[in-house]
Amino acid sequence: MYLDTCYIAKFYFNESESERVRELIQKSGVIHTSSWALAEFHGVLHRRMREGTASRSDVRELASRFSQHAALGLWKLAPVSEALLRRTSATMLTAPKSLFLRTADAVHLATAQEIGEREVWTSDRHMLAAASFFGLTGRSV
Repeated sequence: MYLDTCYIAKFYFNESESERVRELIQKSGVIHTSSWALAEFHGVLHRRMREGTASRSDVRELASRFSQHAALGLWKLAPVSEALLRRTSATMLTAPKSLFLRTADAVHLATAQEIGEREVWTSDRHMLAAASFFGLTGRSV
């Protein structure tokens, strides 16, 4: 199973869909994500602190918990190599003009494709719409 960073964030924060995402994670075996999620999740934490929905101590605690979970293997972090970024870049250049494709979404989708996943789980509507361009099925709880 491949999760993008917004589903990983739902694991740690109480927001809409969080309970269903946690149930999905508990029922699954191996959960893959891109090592891109290391920086992206910390970006989510910073945004929450900036917006006032998380304190600095909350952010430190959640960052520590995320790192511990990654070290324990809850999140299987697929590497972001130069070759992956080059393939991602080339794919983005072939995307139709009508496809709203952001860099982080493309990196996640290319990573899922590279490691042999068939589906990606996210609540991000743009990533869900772009999944099929990468030969993947976008799934949401």
